[in-house]
Formats: sequence, structure tokens, C-alpha cells
Amino acid sequence: MGYGVQVRDSAADDLGAVLQAWQLALPYWSSFTGLTDAQHRGWWLPPLPAGLPLFVAGGRSDVIRRSGLRVCRHDARPAAERVGGVRVTTAAETVLSLARDLSLLDVVVIGDAALHAGDATIDELERTARQRRRGAPLLRRAIPLMDGRAESIYEGLLRILHISCGIAVVPQFEVVDEAGLFVARADLRLIGSTRLSEYDGSEHLDRARQRRDLRRVARIEDAGFDRRGYTKEDVLYATVGILRDADRALGRPFDPRRIDPWHALLRESLFTGQGQARLRSRLGLLAENAEQLPR
Repeated sequence: MGYGVQVRDSAADDLGAVLQAWQLALPYWSSFTGLTDAQHRGWWLPPLPAGLPLFVAGGRSDVIRRSGLRVCRHDARPAAERVGGVRVTTAAETVLSLARDLSLLDVVVIGDAALHAGDATIDELERTARQRRRGAPLLRRAIPLMDGRAESIYEGLLRILHISCGIAVVPQFEVVDEAGLFVARADLRLIGSTRLSEYDGSEHLDRARQRRDLRRVARIEDAGFDRRGYTKEDVLYATVGILRDADRALGRPFDPRRIDPWHALLRESLFTGQGQARLRSRLGLLAENAEQLPR
């Protein structure tokens, strides 16, 4: 993997094994951070460009010059912990490090993942964001938009899309019937309406799952609610339709200009080629190695 850094061929695709090998060649006080730690912890992430380095946090006087590593030197070494045998920065510190390089939308959805996994709390993120450090201003903007109740990255995107269009929502809304009995838990409820908006991933294409979904929709309708399901393609490429549906549910005039703040967020993020090119340029990676985003 590098000078003096080796793993068995069978473990070459195991990030944990690779990081354990690398840390033997690094100062014992250094730690992995940023996207490297986020991947190691298993947080959901936006699409990443190919050829990213491993991100390492070290001290100001550390001299670490190795191909394939990107080292951030700190005046005071950031707090660290061990996860799966690998020394990494704390979850809140990792989210702060991401705010140095990524866009607002990227940081929000990764923060959702950290909260959902229980690796960080809002209080920990807020304390970290109060520091006078690079990335802290963006993190302070991102924290009010985070919500650990999201159960997938595209569910989180659907929530932020609604909020950016001025639509208040309740995540993980529990539907009950007239007797107060539980019917279903919906991804989002649009406040001021009976509309439920949900993200439908590829697992919903399974025939057995489709049958269960149809029975669930019937129960939701019997309880007086109206469900709309959206795919990844809807969230990324057909957002005006989602806005139109919401405007109708809320009984307000459809105004396509309300989608502009969402498009601005999305454009800068890793969910677009433009956002990926921005990160590659920031990291000094060659453009010809860029990975094409699937549609």
C-alpha cells in the first residue's frame, strides 16, 4: 500500500485492514479523520470521486510526506479514539474536518449519519463548532439542518429539499388510526396537511416488498393520510415535481422559483459532477481520473 505498508491481497479492499497497516507507519499520536474516518465508521456518504487520499490528522510539527495521504497539521492535536482497532478522531471532530472541504449539503447529510449512528450528539457538534477553526462557520450553519432521525441518505435529502423550499416537515411521523393504534411510520409529514412524503429505494422493487407496500398504503389511506413516494432520481433530477406535489397538498399556489435554494445546495454538493470537480480541485487531484456519476 506504500513504503513499509503491507496487507494481504485478500484484505486489500478492507478499509479497516488498510488503515491498521498504515497506522503502523505513522506517528502513534496521529489519527485518521475526514472522509476516511466517515467511511471506516460506516456512515452513509454522498457519491465520492475516485482516487481520494487517506485523510490524517497530526500535530503542527509532524513531518508526514507519503503518497496517498493528505495530512492536516493542528496546533493542538484533535481528540481521538479507537474504532475497530483504528485510531480516528472523535465523530464530532471528523464532521468538523469534513466542513473544511465539503459543501453545506454534504456536511448536513453526513452529520445526519453520525447522529443516526449514535456516534455524535448535537451538543458535541455544537461544542466543536464553537472553536475558532477552519470549517467551524460552515458546521455552525449545518447543525440546525441536521436530524438524526433520517434512516438513509436520500431520506435526509428529501427532508432538506422540503425545508429549503419553505415546507415544514416532521420526520419519522407515526400514523395512528381512530382508535389511536399504530398504523405506520412515515419518512416525512408535511405540517399543515395530511401528506406523507417518503423515499422509495430500490428494495421497494422486490415483488414481496411491493405487496407489503400496497397493504401499508391502504392502511395509511384508511387513517386519513395521503402518501407520495419518491425515488433517488426524483430527489436529484425531478425536484420541481416534488415541489408541485407539496404545494398542492398545502393548498398554496405553485411557484417553481421556490426550488432555487435546493438547486443551489445540490449544485455545490458531491451529488453533482460540478461538486465532485470542486472537491477534486481543492484536493489537487487530476481531473482525468474523475468518476462519472450514475444517473
